[in-house]
Amino acid sequence: MNNYKLNLEKYAALARQAAAEGCVLLENRDQALPLKAGEKVAVFGRMAFHYYKSGLGSGGLVNTRYTVGILDALKGNKELHLDEKLLEIYSRWIEENPFDEGEGWGKVPWCQKEMPVTEEMLECAGKNDVSLVVIGRTAGEDQDNNAGAGSYCLTETEEELIAKVCAASRRTVVVLNVGNIIDMSWVAKYQPQAVIYVWQGGQEGGNGAVDVLTGKVCACGKLTDTIAADIHDYPSTADFGDPYKNFYKEDIYVGYRYFETFAKDKVLYPFGYGLSYTTFETKAEISGNTEDELTVSATVTNTGSVKGKEVVQVYAKVPQGKLGNPARKLIAFAKTAELASGETEELCIIIPKYDMASYDDSGVTGHKSCYVLEAGTYEIFVGSDVRSVQPAGSYEEKFRVLEELQEAYAPVEAFRRMKAVQQPDGTYTATEEEVPLRTVDPQVRRKENLPAELEITGDKGYKLVDVLDGKVSLDEFTAQISREDLIAMFRGEGMCSPKVTAGTAAAFGGITDTLQALGIPAGCCADGPSGIRMDCGTKAFSLPNGTLLGCTFNTELVGALYEMTGKELRLNKIDSLLGPGMNIHRNPLNGRNFEYISEDPLLTGRICAAQVKGMRRSGIGSTIKHFCGNNQEVGRSTSDSVMSERCLREIYLKGFEIAVKEGGARSVMTTYGSVNGLWTAGSYDLCTTILRKEWGFDGIVMTDWWAKSNYEGHQAEVPVKAPMVAAQNDIYMVVTDARSNPEQDDVEAQLNAGVITIGELQRNARNILGFLLKSPAILHMAGRISEEELEAMNAREEDDVDANNLVKLTSDPETQEIVIDGSLLHPARGNADVLAVTNDFLGDFNVIFTMKSDLDPLAQLPVSVFLDNIHKMTVSIQGTQGKWIQETRILNMGFGNNHYIKLYYGADNLQIKEIRLVPVTE
Repeated sequence: MNNYKLNLEKYAALARQAAAEGCVLLENRDQALPLKAGEKVAVFGRMAFHYYKSGLGSGGLVNTRYTVGILDALKGNKELHLDEKLLEIYSRWIEENPFDEGEGWGKVPWCQKEMPVTEEMLECAGKNDVSLVVIGRTAGEDQDNNAGAGSYCLTETEEELIAKVCAASRRTVVVLNVGNIIDMSWVAKYQPQAVIYVWQGGQEGGNGAVDVLTGKVCACGKLTDTIAADIHDYPSTADFGDPYKNFYKEDIYVGYRYFETFAKDKVLYPFGYGLSYTTFETKAEISGNTEDELTVSATVTNTGSVKGKEVVQVYAKVPQGKLGNPARKLIAFAKTAELASGETEELCIIIPKYDMASYDDSGVTGHKSCYVLEAGTYEIFVGSDVRSVQPAGSYEEKFRVLEELQEAYAPVEAFRRMKAVQQPDGTYTATEEEVPLRTVDPQVRRKENLPAELEITGDKGYKLVDVLDGKVSLDEFTAQISREDLIAMFRGEGMCSPKVTAGTAAAFGGITDTLQALGIPAGCCADGPSGIRMDCGTKAFSLPNGTLLGCTFNTELVGALYEMTGKELRLNKIDSLLGPGMNIHRNPLNGRNFEYISEDPLLTGRICAAQVKGMRRSGIGSTIKHFCGNNQEVGRSTSDSVMSERCLREIYLKGFEIAVKEGGARSVMTTYGSVNGLWTAGSYDLCTTILRKEWGFDGIVMTDWWAKSNYEGHQAEVPVKAPMVAAQNDIYMVVTDARSNPEQDDVEAQLNAGVITIGELQRNARNILGFLLKSPAILHMAGRISEEELEAMNAREEDDVDANNLVKLTSDPETQEIVIDGSLLHPARGNADVLAVTNDFLGDFNVIFTMKSDLDPLAQLPVSVFLDNIHKMTVSIQGTQGKWIQETRILNMGFGNNHYIKLYYGADNLQIKEIRLVPVTE
């Protein structure tokens, strides 16, 4: 046994534990849960039969070896007796009402048709000890939720199901298999005895959920979002969803920061809330206070009869001062070990005072562009959620500047933002103030800080491994790279580049022959936050979603889980995972909230830092995303997020800052859209001033796939890539061939015109090379991977995909062509077609695919091609909006006359007219 082999049993156990600890119990009247041994259980809801392990899009497309859903896990529990008659009723109905897969990327229904409840079903409810009602929702890229039935709200049929089952049952438990919070106003109407969010738990999610339902694991998850009575109670709803411009008028008052300050009566379940099967007593006090840090000591005792874990949350009430602040601000959290009845644990929580600071973007304190502590009383509260916290002490602080920065990425468009004003009775009034506008031109700042240009020396025989060995400097090595190759390095290749692991998202770095000749490896990155996506069909481990991981409040557990993910990535020769997702849950309707963690930036940052550190233990990078302001899917490539600099820094950048400074993140992905008029992929202030100069980041920055950038005052366009180079967004993702410039980008033209410089391209190349020098890719290139690791890689289980059909084809005797008619194929996600081919010609064939999709250009539709069960290529197109296109690749069939060609499809909504194999005779 060695450290390189992936222990799948341990991996599954950690994922199962995380799935359990992330379950949030909202209601549990009369001890309805946990289920007791020997009880008879009626399971309602079609989604019990089709578990949502994750959301959709790049964050969810993981080919798993297995998935354990809730019903699977219930059936596997021998201590419970499921009502087989009810299960048979559902099974018959589902045969006539099959699962609706939708039309592919961005066109998938977020809920499924529910079976109308019948008297026969209600008889089952009445004769069992407990009824479980499972409600499901998915979500994903390119489509937000809406406030209507079947999305954020329940459908009429779902409400009727819950109402009638509650009326007919002794106990009703509603289980929510959803990506993020949904409308919960129905709880008060129908009063089920128990309600539990089990989220989307990955391939072990059903086991984790049932562990909590049966009490094997004591409920200990806590909400990462505030659940309000109505979607319109969230202040961001009024400015959410416009495809072109959204003003962040709520400013820093996001989630509980708003509700605990202005609208406590609108809250159904507060941030950090979650019930347990046991009870705890927490006593806390300020035990230390230095200039830079505050220490809070907490003693937690399990006062109930069941062993369990408690989350200790620390909040600050800081002075309103001149800036205005929310009534509560999470500044720390910790989770206890599992405590037996009567057992006590003492926690010592050290809190940097920087985490209590406010950013002055206007100069009202006399210190513009600084993080400050305003003078006054700082009150500390400790408890198990934001609403139930108790005072733990207070202290006086003089006005202090904690960090002097510089204005960066401020808005250019006037609007008014929310501000709190405290009244004499201690309550708060929401007022408005003008937002400070930008006073510094980022392009002037860039020109004042242009990097020095290295004289291009040509190939002097240095290899990149010589830098690793300290024989030459990185500058000496970089000086060898030609102008053409510097431009090529800016362009990542993908999707599914043959230069790296099959089916992955992109290759970068050594992607031309001349770059490879310098010993530069091609780095590999793969989606995504919920597990490794490999579009060729290779199996990987499906992880719990981001919201669930946040609800664990357990950084140690999350780190251990992602250490396993790091090993899995390394064994698949992948250098960086495209994740974790770090965007803030600004509004519950964001279709991609399932990938992200929380409405709170500190919790987001600490959970994601744990993921980053876990993967780093295997030498694997993580690409934190989407940097920044990617808080809706509608118009994600066109919408401008207009926000104050204070809001940007305290809310939407804070988690990224923590992941960089505390987690050591080495890769960052910018967004599709813009913030304050500049597309993030070309924002110098974002990618250089803040990320690199202020936070000390020394890794790589890449775009989201096929992202755009703009020149200020203009809309973003596909060819406009030079602003990315200038911003120090090192890599544009992705093109099919870096050398040929297939998108006709303006990098070379703007270099010739002096708009960007060779020095900037060299600087960006050094960033890429620096990343590769810390990655397994350089060890593979240099032949320095140990025998033990190579053995573990070769021993990986080879997965195959079951074929739906077998078609026999023979080449035309005159032309030697092989034509595959599209009517013979079944292009849908997870399907495979196997073709038995006999060819007379031996050699290279041009494989010409004629394909289309009704989807939009940001959709990704891969087809992986296997020859005799060996992966040869993955052809990935974007949505073509209904236009037929052709893609051509080379396939060598030079050995033997009989072959099997397997086509594996990684997405839905792909149409294939034909595939022609034409001999290459010249």
